[in-house]
Amino acid sequence: MDDDRPRLDQLNIVVSDMEASVAFYRRLGLTIDDPSGEWASWASRHRSAVEPGGVEVDFDSTEFAREWDQGWRGGPGCVIGFRVSKRETVDRLYADLTGAGYHGQQEPWDASWGARYAIVEDPDGNAVGIMSGVDPAMRRPSA
Repeated sequence: MDDDRPRLDQLNIVVSDMEASVAFYRRLGLTIDDPSGEWASWASRHRSAVEPGGVEVDFDSTEFAREWDQGWRGGPGCVIGFRVSKRETVDRLYADLTGAGYHGQQEPWDASWGARYAIVEDPDGNAVGIMSGVDPAMRRPSA
């Protein structure tokens, strides 16, 4: 096996409204620091959260994204997945986020692979999946 194989290290989410996106992801449970000192002027362009396990989640404004990705064409194109340990947490987070006005794409359901799963859109329309751990007793054939 190649010792230099890529490993997930960072997720960049390009956002059109930094404050709305930070509020959404904080409500979901991420710890996002407000930049201070010499970085305070970057607050509308870039924010970061480092999750357990060391994965960095960066939020970049559309203007800033065009600086570091000249080929960026805009628009959502992925599902950003978050794992929770309890099935009921999926329902609680979905209810909290949709109750706060965020659009639900997929209500919580018992997925065929044995997890509880739901999808909510962030302020830019990116799909954010919330999935519990897999319970083998809940597995069933896919439709």
